[in-house]
Amino acid sequence: MNSDNESDLFLQQAGDLIRGMRAIRGMTRKMLAKDSKVSERYLANLEQGKGNISISLLRQVSRALNVSVAELIPSPMKQTPEQKLISEFVNGLTQRDQKIALDILHYKFSSVSPQNKTRIALIGLRGAGKTTLGSLLQERENIPFIRLAQEIENLGGMPIAEIFSLSGQQGYRRLEEKALTQTISIYDCCCIETGGSIVSQLKDFNLMLTTCMVIWIKTSPTEHMERVIAQGDMRPMTNNIDAMADLEQILIERAPFYEKAHAILDTSNKTVQESFSELLTLIKEHHKLKDSVIN
Repeated sequence: MNSDNESDLFLQQAGDLIRGMRAIRGMTRKMLAKDSKVSERYLANLEQGKGNISISLLRQVSRALNVSVAELIPSPMKQTPEQKLISEFVNGLTQRDQKIALDILHYKFSSVSPQNKTRIALIGLRGAGKTTLGSLLQERENIPFIRLAQEIENLGGMPIAEIFSLSGQQGYRRLEEKALTQTISIYDCCCIETGGSIVSQLKDFNLMLTTCMVIWIKTSPTEHMERVIAQGDMRPMTNNIDAMADLEQILIERAPFYEKAHAILDTSNKTVQESFSELLTLIKEHHKLKDSVIN
């Protein structure tokens, strides 16, 4: 499909959405025109897929229909009535209650293995201690340690840098999803070290939250940077005088998603043994909590 056809299809789908929203509310086009202050003729062209629309006018239409602008933009994933009702219900909750609702859904419908056979997924930025703690779980608790980056390279047949160079962000994300899915299907008990940005892929993050005990391994921005450099990797600082500011911004943007983990382990100013002991305690507490929720 060429770009012109794609554009035409997009406009037609947008028009169908607006017409459908109007119909389900029992609104005539004249009523919508009056409430949105968008001309009836313009709306007619829009609903027939013959007219483009600015963001400003689309916002006026969305307000008149009492929906978000996002609901008037075509998406390949059409929401079911149940999804829409769930979204509406959850939107009315406080952020604290939304987190409780999310936890209940994850615990209720998760496929985490019973008893001590728990998959553990470590999330967070480089330098927090994911590799060290995962390696210790394998060494001392005999839990297979899977580094997702290595699995991605195995699937791609090349280093991650080359995957990005040849296939871009989308190519990398496809391999990341495949690596995660395969790992979860193969192991009912393992520790998975993920890349720091995996939380931006909501499908993958939800998969982890429903099949693994997800733990955010965190530390301060300064320790993140110091540890990465101590490992001999100078890339964060190369030709980037704003490296620390960039790191802090990444943490700010990702923190709301990292915080959805089942547990948080802050390794700041702690020895490796202190962090590892806390990790084992968190895993044990998670088992108890899951048992109480399910039963």
